[in-house]
Amino acid sequence: MIWNPTEGIDLGFFMIRFYSLTWVLAFALGWYIMKLIFDRENESIEKLDNLFVYTILATMVGARLGHVIFYQPELFKEDIWSVLLPISTVGGLKFTGFSGLASHGAAIAIIITMYYIKTKVLQRPLLWILDRIVIPVASGAIFIRLGNFMNSEIFGKVTSKESFMAMKFIKGEDNLPPQLASQLTNIPDGTQAYNAIAKDVQFKDILEKIPYRYPAQLFEALLYIPVFLILFYMYWKTDARNKPGLLFGTFLVLLWSVRFFVEFVKDSQGGFEEYPMFNALSTGQWLSIPFIILGFYFIYVSQKKTVSNNS
Repeated sequence: MIWNPTEGIDLGFFMIRFYSLTWVLAFALGWYIMKLIFDRENESIEKLDNLFVYTILATMVGARLGHVIFYQPELFKEDIWSVLLPISTVGGLKFTGFSGLASHGAAIAIIITMYYIKTKVLQRPLLWILDRIVIPVASGAIFIRLGNFMNSEIFGKVTSKESFMAMKFIKGEDNLPPQLASQLTNIPDGTQAYNAIAKDVQFKDILEKIPYRYPAQLFEALLYIPVFLILFYMYWKTDARNKPGLLFGTFLVLLWSVRFFVEFVKDSQGGFEEYPMFNALSTGQWLSIPFIILGFYFIYVSQKKTVSNNS
């Protein structure tokens, strides 16, 4: 399969990018799910709005800092402005957007932010908040990985054409940037050049050099669906919400286990896996292990404590 999607919906004066749209959908659905939860728990919508704003900020700042700390720490020295701003100052000032976001960083930031929320906004125990916030977080993870898929990024390792769902990511290869695609096809516009490579037989030699890869981001998105459904079912159909830490622990075990195993077919994203003492696993796998262990701990302790809830 050849994967060369359009970037978004072109309105003429503005492009609604699919990647940005998946983020909007993730947060919108997350807000709606938390509204259902807050209605059930008799919490005010005003508190939900505060929680929503803090969660968005924690997600974006944490994801960006996580990427830089875990995968690209040299930016602190080489281009400090690009750490939290969508710009690059190397070789002149230019707008780049945020080209790296790490889910592990977002998870850490959300947990830290919920500690602040528990006293300043909700006046609820930390585990009460975490047990509920993980449900929309799990649904959001689905959309974010679909966004990565639409953006032809975070794809899988090179494989054969016969492999399950093997794809050629026309736009994602480092050795075929838009400038080179234009040069090889004599088509000035990079997007049109990519389209020509994907569809025009006169450029089949270029197309043949693009390797087949696993759609790792799509695998991850699909596997996050049962994670969300399990958490949603546990909250609404069982007494899991009355066992502090059970939903949070289940989320940590399931979601980061998915991440751990998908990493086996995911292309390297760099990070400290490049050091000999850490190269047995990927950076994403090393970062997932502590979350999984923590999850089992919370599942264990949740079995020893149940709180009454009349809502």
